[in-house]
Amino acid sequence: MSDNYTPPKVWTYNSENGGEFASINRPTAGAREERTLPQGEHDLQLYSLGTPNGVKITILLEELLELGVKEAEYDAYLINIGEGDQFSSGFVDINPNSKIPALLDKNAGHPISVFESGSILIYLAEKFDKFIPKDPAGRACVMNWLFWQVGSGPYVGGGFGHFYAYAPEKFEYPIDRFAMETKRQLDVLDKALAKTKYIAGDEYSIADMAIFPWYGALVKGKLYAAAEFLSVHEYKNINRWVDELIKRPALLRGRLVNRSWGEENQQMKERHSASDFDGMDLSF
Repeated sequence: MSDNYTPPKVWTYNSENGGEFASINRPTAGAREERTLPQGEHDLQLYSLGTPNGVKITILLEELLELGVKEAEYDAYLINIGEGDQFSSGFVDINPNSKIPALLDKNAGHPISVFESGSILIYLAEKFDKFIPKDPAGRACVMNWLFWQVGSGPYVGGGFGHFYAYAPEKFEYPIDRFAMETKRQLDVLDKALAKTKYIAGDEYSIADMAIFPWYGALVKGKLYAAAEFLSVHEYKNINRWVDELIKRPALLRGRLVNRSWGEENQQMKERHSASDFDGMDLSF
């Protein structure tokens, strides 16, 4: 255990606090530079990065297109959060919280801005009447699990992921605390998936699309290189669920959009049409 830290009476910002994102993190909001965002020809304009929160949206858009919903065609532009693209005036106009993803629906000349990944999933599912149940009980179940992910995800990302993978120094207490919570959440999912095929029942929904990029990737060793540390092999039902989902071509396409790392043939920094996937490696 490290030396005990005594918080000061009044916290002050230290720009040298370390960590992978120390150069862009500040305790203030708003635009830091004037820069407009590019726009493509489609009504739906997505500004994002292929992180778990960004992938939620591109999976849904690709699933809609897989169903033949032509109106779900979209342009996806890369927002490089490491370089501070999310603090441009154009991005802040869409999302004042400066987090990816952000969606602009041109909406026939009456533009609608949508931010927060859960909100975007609901917006698109309702707009196209897909992947969200119509009956009250089914809809409530999907919403329960969608909001469960939105509320739980920060413990996995900003908690466990930060202290295990990104913090400038490794400390036992935060890693132990957030590993425990992450495993508790995995157990919640595993027990639920022992009873149903998909997260919210027998139908694939936006709840699955929200949860897969975080917890599915985690149990398959695709997130924080922490699979062994967290003993993810224990979660048989989550692994069964992931094995089912990665048979879906749309999901495999969606997880590559706005990716700027890894193998070259699994990176798609921008996406404007289905032909952009030609020659891409869709394997999980």
